[in-house]
Amino acid sequence: MVLAIVVFASISCTSFSNVEQKSKIDTISLENVMTIKGEFEVNLIPQTDDEFEAGRTTVDKKYYGDLEGIGKGQMLSVRTSAEGSAGYVVIEHVTGTLSGRSGSFTLQHSGIMNRGESKLTISVVPDSGTDELSGLSGDMNIIISEGKHFYEFTYTLDSITKD
Repeated sequence: MVLAIVVFASISCTSFSNVEQKSKIDTISLENVMTIKGEFEVNLIPQTDDEFEAGRTTVDKKYYGDLEGIGKGQMLSVRTSAEGSAGYVVIEHVTGTLSGRSGSFTLQHSGIMNRGESKLTISVVPDSGTDELSGLSGDMNIIISEGKHFYEFTYTLDSITKD
């Protein structure tokens, strides 16, 4: 037990030391944290794959609101023998405008259902933002109400400059 704590402390100190050194090289300033909301349409197209037990689906989305654009992705999903238990992952490439800034970025979805209790995480893949969306980071929530899909996207755009 003590060995594990010493190893963890050593790794933590090394990592922190690297962060201190990096901060001397790069200056990072955060713009305001933004939260936007809007609606989206989604079209799921099941794919056939006889050699793989998980379901494979292509995902086509159209975003409206402060995020205006399209999303294209691939989903892998699986259900278990237990009622209400399943999992899925999606990699989705989004192209369009975000609060007036043009570019693209990638979202990674990870969803788990454990006997009816669900947990969903959707995050911007680090360093995936292009053009005016370079430096984008954030998380998205999906809300389904009365058969319609809505998003809530909390994000920041970092401005990175080299010394």
